[in-house]
Amino acid sequence: MSEEVKKFKITIDGQETEVAPGTTILEAARQIGGKSVPPAMCYYKPLETSGGRCRTCLVEVSKGSEADPRPMPKLVASCRTGVMDGMEVKNLNSEKTQEARHAVTEFLLINHPLDCPVCDQAGECHLQDLGYEHGLERTRTEFERRTFEPEDIGPYIKLHMNRCILCARCVLLANQLTEEREHGILFRGEQAEISTYLNKALDNDFIGNVIDVCPVGALTDRTSRFASRVWFTKPMNASCECDKCSGKVVLWMKGDEVIRVTTRQDQYAESEEWICNSCRWDKKDTKFWNIEGPRHIDRHSVISLNHYQKPVDEPVLLDNPFAKQLSNKDEHQAEEQK
Repeated sequence: MSEEVKKFKITIDGQETEVAPGTTILEAARQIGGKSVPPAMCYYKPLETSGGRCRTCLVEVSKGSEADPRPMPKLVASCRTGVMDGMEVKNLNSEKTQEARHAVTEFLLINHPLDCPVCDQAGECHLQDLGYEHGLERTRTEFERRTFEPEDIGPYIKLHMNRCILCARCVLLANQLTEEREHGILFRGEQAEISTYLNKALDNDFIGNVIDVCPVGALTDRTSRFASRVWFTKPMNASCECDKCSGKVVLWMKGDEVIRVTTRQDQYAESEEWICNSCRWDKKDTKFWNIEGPRHIDRHSVISLNHYQKPVDEPVLLDNPFAKQLSNKDEHQAEEQK
């Protein structure tokens, strides 16, 4: 009979939970949920060795553990730091964390263009959310942004290096799903870029998944570019019989037309199962699919806010102090009229 593994207790923003040894602070925060979950631009749970690159998930550890209650001297990357028993972490409640996240967002936007109005990723972009929360109205740097020409790196994939933040998710996915990777990070430092070797095209049965793992609009689907804004489409769960993958996808539909096909993703925009290129691009017609019903988008985004089928007990009020203040004012006026 195996011995029961003792779980570690961790407190994040005053909320306590128990996790298994070896769990990272980020995964512990996700177990708690809510706004205590740090943002993550490079960490992607299904990808091995992901994380530790973007530094948006920095948190303050105010208490190391029960055995050693001293605080950690510096902010730590929550996606790469393991939990200790009795650890106390500050995310929203830490001024240092918010200041660091503000600085990291500014660094990410040094070269990233603010072309959200024309970007296909607008409405489901993590960097767009960070830019709205922590970005500046204008850049403080004087040098010109580095620019690249859009590049077709496959028959269905377009690369916009201008928008890339070098999170390396696409490279890690290719390492994990393919035996012969044809693209990677070339050069070093400020000259680093994602590209293929000698302009080779990405050709693999599962390479289309690099589009889904990209947190910004650097890798886009050539078959659905500029076809429709994401908030004008209806995501539908669908499945088919496929000999390469599970065949479980999300169809993004505009009327009866299938605009694009993607993997099913959880509330942190991480793919549940990879899908093959055939399901993604060769079956963009409802006749190939068994449509199961509407897909509820769990993550906080313009898609979930505009979703046409809201779950029970979902708050209709936007979660910000100004909206709450207006709502309370309206309620007060209604009571006075009574």
